[in-house]
Amino acid sequence: MSRPLSLPAADHEAFLEVRGLAKTFGRGATETHAVNGVDLEVRRGELLLVMGPSGAGKTTLLSLIGGLMRPTGGTIRLAGVDVTALQERDLPAFRRRLVGFVFQNFNLLEALSALENVELPMNLAGEKGQRCRLKAERLLVELGMEKRLGFRPTVLSGGERQRVSIARALANDPELILADEPTANLDSQNGRNVVRLLRDVTKQRNRGVIIVSHDDRIRDVADRILWLEDGRLHRADMAIDRTARATLPPASCRIDLQNGRG
Repeated sequence: MSRPLSLPAADHEAFLEVRGLAKTFGRGATETHAVNGVDLEVRRGELLLVMGPSGAGKTTLLSLIGGLMRPTGGTIRLAGVDVTALQERDLPAFRRRLVGFVFQNFNLLEALSALENVELPMNLAGEKGQRCRLKAERLLVELGMEKRLGFRPTVLSGGERQRVSIARALANDPELILADEPTANLDSQNGRNVVRLLRDVTKQRNRGVIIVSHDDRIRDVADRILWLEDGRLHRADMAIDRTARATLPPASCRIDLQNGRG
């Protein structure tokens, strides 16, 4: 059984600090540096968007920060907790208490209703009964799901399933929300709705939110945008400008792009 997680007092500055974070897969000729010396800080009330090409290490970065994967090197401190120093048996309590996850494929349990899916993380944290159910109802109502409480995921739309996923992520009042391509399987309208919901979570609940995505719509609501490539973080404007220049056709066949954007 995991032990209760002791939390220090809240810090209104950088509550997530990542230093020299690294994750290497394989050895020798097959060695791959999925995350390579990443430094990162996130404040409460900040929505950070991490973009980058496929295979750049974005999901690996989220998994490391969320305690789903052990780093090869570096440190992660979240709300004063040294995540990299936690023993394996303490990681489930860390994830339940401090981190909420929103996945591209929703990861809802098909045998449970929307309400029961949101109750589940609270049950796993030891909270049960009427208080737990009322909290799950309140979260779903706040996200516009009041008419879908008893519906199972199979009969919900993609946008509705992602709303349930966000409610589940908020169930244990986490300090940090990690969202992996949360709009990838949604149409344009539902995608915009989910983006607005995540923005509201950031500002109204004063939570830190990190989204990894290829979705340009999230740019409009992000407080900061970083670019992850070859396992390293860069300022997004520099990286995207470099990528745009690299993909221009040779000068001999280049059209007038003076007023265009890469």
